[in-house]
Amino acid sequence: MKYAIVDIETNGGVKITEISIFIFDGASVIDEFTTLVNPQCNIPPRITNLTGIDSLMVRDAPKFYEIAKKVYEITQDCIFVAHNVNFDYGIIGKEFKELGLAYKRKKLCTVRLSRKLLPNKKSYSLGKLCISEGITLTDRHRARGDAAATVILFEKLLSLDKENDNEIIDSFLNPRSRQATLPPLLPKDVFDNLSEKHGVYYFWNEDKEVIYVGKANNIKQRVLSHFYDKKKKEITMCMATANITYEETGNELLALLLESAEIKKICPKFNRAQRRTSENYGLFTYEDRKGIMHLAWNTLKLIQNPVIKFYSASEARSFMERLCEEFQLCPKYCNLQTNVTSCFHYQIKQCKGVCKGEEDSKMYNKRVQAAIASVSFQTDNFIIKEAGKNKEEFSYVLVLNSLYKGFGYLKKDKKELITEDYLKAIISQKDNRDVNRILQGYIKKNPKSIIDLELKI
Repeated sequence: MKYAIVDIETNGGVKITEISIFIFDGASVIDEFTTLVNPQCNIPPRITNLTGIDSLMVRDAPKFYEIAKKVYEITQDCIFVAHNVNFDYGIIGKEFKELGLAYKRKKLCTVRLSRKLLPNKKSYSLGKLCISEGITLTDRHRARGDAAATVILFEKLLSLDKENDNEIIDSFLNPRSRQATLPPLLPKDVFDNLSEKHGVYYFWNEDKEVIYVGKANNIKQRVLSHFYDKKKKEITMCMATANITYEETGNELLALLLESAEIKKICPKFNRAQRRTSENYGLFTYEDRKGIMHLAWNTLKLIQNPVIKFYSASEARSFMERLCEEFQLCPKYCNLQTNVTSCFHYQIKQCKGVCKGEEDSKMYNKRVQAAIASVSFQTDNFIIKEAGKNKEEFSYVLVLNSLYKGFGYLKKDKKELITEDYLKAIISQKDNRDVNRILQGYIKKNPKSIIDLELKI
């Protein structure tokens, strides 16, 4: 059996800048291929600081398509081995795909093998493992230096596995095994024990920091999809994942609400959407002397009862533009076109002419009210009842005075519940733009889901 022990350097996880391949037959290295690679794009300074490779060094180096045949042939009939194998294998596979070629090899990860055969290490980075195992590592973060050290590490792992009749490596090579699919730092039993129900899941790194929060209708299935995703962000995130925890919610709505709240609370590194926490602007309405209703936005300090809140003036404007288009409102009376006698939309027949006195203000105001109704709750006080985490309970979302208060779980019984019962069991949450969007979307799809409450406490 032959092994192709590979290490690559990249311009930041996208294009290869250096590659080194050692062909190992289980006893000795029988072949080697090492070269710089011209990525045909800029190498960022931070990468140069780490690897020492800059754009000038690779200017005259071969491009990947010029070495693709050599890489393909030298690794043919070999098991692809690397430290964090999914990264190296994924990048090389992507380079071949851009050339219209498929690249498939059996693979082994020396991080995952080390976790099995060299347990209880504080860190499984190549540098830390080499120190703890007395392996000389020269030219760290250069392809040949790292690949040569990985050869010595892999030879040691092979020797340890022989004491177990090659049981570990054989199980990793089993096509039905998920060992090669899972992130290198993630124990298999953590993945195996994930729930397959609705809920929110958390990716943790080695420093016990939450780096990603997600929601799923099937937690285990959704988590697995991250491992197969070849986007740069997903690969980087999965490589850093050392643990996964989860919280079941019983249904998708509560999973969405909890995910949104947790992202705002924790601000995980790999969550970009919904990280904003401070809403500064609000939508409001007023009627002028002609009886025409205006829609506008301003800072929350100057608005008493905003129809809806926004994180920025640009978000408010974009929202107003969509509302104006959907309900055929006049941009002049939507704070979109100022200091004009009539709006531009009238000229292109997208405004019915209220700004020209050609549309009755009452007819126009009806569309404004419809627009407001589309972003407002139909009733001030209500719950949304959903499935609980088990058959003995149900879950609910509580809105009082048009503000989201949170969610909770109550036992199913014949007792008639009042608002106080819901407040006692509630898990309090903050009301914000993202929550409003989630609830409005749910209610739109499930209009009969609202149960009105009489505000008796």
